[in-house]
Amino acid sequence: MRLRHLLASLAVSAASVLSAAPLKIAYSDWPGWTALAIAEQKGWFKEAGVEVELLWFEYGPSMEAFTAGKVDAVTVTNGDALVTGAGGAKNIAVLITDYSNGNDMIVAKPGIKSLKDFKGKKVGIEIGFVEHLLLLNGLKKAGLTEADVELVPTPTNQTPQVLASGQVDAIGAWQPNSGAALKAVPGAKAIYTSADEPGLIYDAVVVTPQSLAKNRAEWVKFAKVWDKVVAYLADPKTTEDGVKIMAARAGVDAKEYASFLPGTKFLSLAEGAKVLTNKTAGFDSVLGSSKIADEFNVKNGVYKESQDAAAYLDASITLDALKK
Repeated sequence: MRLRHLLASLAVSAASVLSAAPLKIAYSDWPGWTALAIAEQKGWFKEAGVEVELLWFEYGPSMEAFTAGKVDAVTVTNGDALVTGAGGAKNIAVLITDYSNGNDMIVAKPGIKSLKDFKGKKVGIEIGFVEHLLLLNGLKKAGLTEADVELVPTPTNQTPQVLASGQVDAIGAWQPNSGAALKAVPGAKAIYTSADEPGLIYDAVVVTPQSLAKNRAEWVKFAKVWDKVVAYLADPKTTEDGVKIMAARAGVDAKEYASFLPGTKFLSLAEGAKVLTNKTAGFDSVLGSSKIADEFNVKNGVYKESQDAAAYLDASITLDALKK
């Protein structure tokens, strides 16, 4: 009997340890994701009754960590969620944090006034990433195609140096890299941005199907905290403190980081639920945007077979988090 009681006790202890395991989330330097550091520093996750471990990476390595099974979730764009899934690391978006509203930029050297001037020019860009799609959409509006420019494969975090070196005429990057590129070349100009394509780039927290199934209640608690983060940044009384926390995490001057906020349209839970449940085509819905990204990815050989974009989205976590 003692052995039976001992085994039962050990089983309960093991279950407690398993249930207490933190949700491990890989995140990187994008304002919509760096904002999670506010919740961590303020202790809001613990207040909500959920253990969360935020792990800091460069963007590419964050996806590699997710693919390797080292974390439960990763912060990515909706288009890159498809790329990650097509590579074998299936994922489901449970929270839409924001959409890019100008922080993703095509930055050109002095003398280039618009995308119409891009014919025959060299563009440093990370092939297959969202800036590539942003560029193609812009070129199409300008009456040009990808064949009219020479793409120079460039890691996003190296684009400022590459533009400054004169190796290319323009680059595609997101903040803080796009801002650094503008600073690196006097007279450089952002000639096309995600503000010209609202909804092209949605940003999300995506989770492994296994973690979502096992820890669904914990993910709902996690999502609930997001509204506190958005409200903290929106309140003039606390905006400065929130930005300081984000800037410190990113290693950027607070005043400079504050300038990135207008280029990120933070979405409350209610706003996130709206774009998650919307099934229309186009950029007004995450589904419509993801389908456009999927077409781009297949066409450009990012992956071979089209992905079922709807299978990557789960609005129920956000909807449950909205319930009182």
